[in-house]
Amino acid sequence: MHPLVWIIDEQVMTQPSVILATASYDHTIRFWEAKSGRCYRTIQYPESQVNRLEITPDKRFLAAAGNPHIRLFDVNATSPQPVMSYDSHTNNVMAVGFQCDGKWMYSGSEDGTVKIWDLRAPGCQREYESRAAVNTVVLHPNQTELISGDQNGNIRVWDLTANSCSCELVPEVDTAVRSLTVMWDGSLVVAANNKGTCYVWRLLRGTQTMTNFEPLHKLQAHDGYILKCLLSPEFCEPQRYLATASSDSTVKIWNVDGFTLEKTLVGHQRWVWDCVFSVDGAYLITASSDTTARLWSMSTGEDIRVYQGHHKATVCCALHDGAETTTA
Repeated sequence: MHPLVWIIDEQVMTQPSVILATASYDHTIRFWEAKSGRCYRTIQYPESQVNRLEITPDKRFLAAAGNPHIRLFDVNATSPQPVMSYDSHTNNVMAVGFQCDGKWMYSGSEDGTVKIWDLRAPGCQREYESRAAVNTVVLHPNQTELISGDQNGNIRVWDLTANSCSCELVPEVDTAVRSLTVMWDGSLVVAANNKGTCYVWRLLRGTQTMTNFEPLHKLQAHDGYILKCLLSPEFCEPQRYLATASSDSTVKIWNVDGFTLEKTLVGHQRWVWDCVFSVDGAYLITASSDTTARLWSMSTGEDIRVYQGHHKATVCCALHDGAETTTA
């Protein structure tokens, strides 16, 4: 039976309320106690680097996007073996995420495709051709549109209902889109590129379900690459922030109201590859080439915990400190 559809009557009492994981070029995935900074589990991942981590909404599984596979690990098990492998990509998988109730997973790869995987069935259910290496994919909060960004600078909206590409735009020709993020209410989308620029659009609904992009702002956030951009979550309201992680070793926090610089998070010694907000937006976790991950206070801009244990660049992190979201 597929692991994701097992029905469990008892609560798993050993499950920590906060799931924090990191992955590194040292070919390991590490799970951390967020408060103490203690690493309590290490998974060896010998066959490739891990490019992206994502935790399922019910907190039970961790997806690791590698080259070219996606592996699914049981968060609560001690076994080092994955419970499932998703294998039809042919190059680095750079993006992975889950639909809100965990029924399906999406991915994007340097093989130029965006794929959808039904977690209750084997194999890939849908495939969209981007015609260039895909660096980033996000799911619109309406759960019916995927937005992808690629190495050639294209942003495409994939309408899952119509099963087609409903919108294409190129903010800057031949400048790779490294990261995309959508506001939790679907009102904004931000694209960050290799020149340190963020393009911001309002997302407007047309007469159909199709999303329309209205240019709102162009932000020169960093002199180096932006490797990750991320808008703050719903429970951060009324504050709305944009975090930008960069090759300049900093993370900048921007107020979405006017895109003014609120704080610069300084402490990492090398490139900052990834970041993730806590569920209330009060904290930010970052992952860096300096081998560490860090926990930052958004109110003070100080790092309050350093997660040390990886031996090479720490390139991705995943955090789930909210309530479990389970399917009915």
